[in-house]
Amino acid sequence: MALKYKLILASGSPRRVDLLNQAGIEPSRLMPMDIDETPKKSEHPRSLARRLSAEKAEAALAAIKGDITWKGSYILSADTVVAVGRRILGKAEFADEALSSLHLLSGRNHLVYTGICLVTPDRKIRQKIVETKVRFKRLSGFEIENYLASGQWRGKAGAYGIQGLAGTFVQKMVGSYTNVVGLPLYETILLLTGEGFDVHSRWPEG
Repeated sequence: MALKYKLILASGSPRRVDLLNQAGIEPSRLMPMDIDETPKKSEHPRSLARRLSAEKAEAALAAIKGDITWKGSYILSADTVVAVGRRILGKAEFADEALSSLHLLSGRNHLVYTGICLVTPDRKIRQKIVETKVRFKRLSGFEIENYLASGQWRGKAGAYGIQGLAGTFVQKMVGSYTNVVGLPLYETILLLTGEGFDVHSRWPEG
């Protein structure tokens, strides 16, 4: 079946690709956007997720301007922010950053916000913010040490990925699991179908 519209994912995240694949969607193109993700002074985590997802989508739109190949495509972007209160935990690049985040998350609740931004073929912009509350068990020094040794914290907001070893740290969760992975599927599909993207025709036949 010929598909009318293409979907550009303004991300290079394998986790987001896997989640879209789970919903039967194969992005036509991956366009990770290199933008400054530094929070503004006193910026709320929710506002940061909204702003960065919009900036990624707008950057992708600018990048394909004038390219007839991608005219009329949908552009989907997302940004996930982990926060304890208003304190934003960035993507850990070094072990000491990961250690600090894990100590902060140990035995307490935190919030995960994902901003989704969709640019439609007629260039309307639609956004949605999804919030999930996660509680970590109290982590022992041994658990933290072994998790750091695994390297699974690298490049992850809050120094963890729930789909990996850190899933064993989660004592309780209220809200969307896929949101914590990096792309809330229910809300993403709702956004796409609401703007005319035919998700179900892309499902494989048995």
